Amino acid sequence: MSDARRDGEPAGAVANLVVALVIVGIGGAGMAGSWALGLGSAAAPSAGTWPFLVSTAIAVLGVALALLARRTTDAEGLSSSCLPVLGAAAGMAGFAALVGVIGFEIPGALLVFAWLRFLGRESWRLSVLGAVGIVAVFYLIFVGALNVPIPHLF
Repeated sequence: MSDARRDGEPAGAVANLVVALVIVGIGGAGMAGSWALGLGSAAAPSAGTWPFLVSTAIAVLGVALALLARRTTDAEGLSSSCLPVLGAAAGMAGFAALVGVIGFEIPGALLVFAWLRFLGRESWRLSVLGAVGIVAVFYLIFVGALNVPIPHLF
């Protein structure tokens, strides 16, 4: 077999362990961030309570994956077919980084456009119209109707 892993070939124990450790790291980072928001108490939860619980669950599941890394044989190996998933994750990270700075409209429209055009392989026209339309609907629902205090331009 060549050094390059073929699409669909199962991942090995080392790859499973690396993925598990990344998941534990994500959970740990979420726990630290939510701790900084404040946890409150069971009677009076604070802004960080729910994110802390979810991040703890993610970290615990990552530890469970690490413990099962040698026994798991059905995990798909990383290949070029993973690139769209990495692109989608990078788009979400970019959205999260920009939404607090310039509001959700522009990052949201760019994210929806990229997902429709490049992940969904929709036409340019549908991608542009879909991005504008979806962001407009979210704006009307969350800012207009529900008065949710999210960063926005208009």
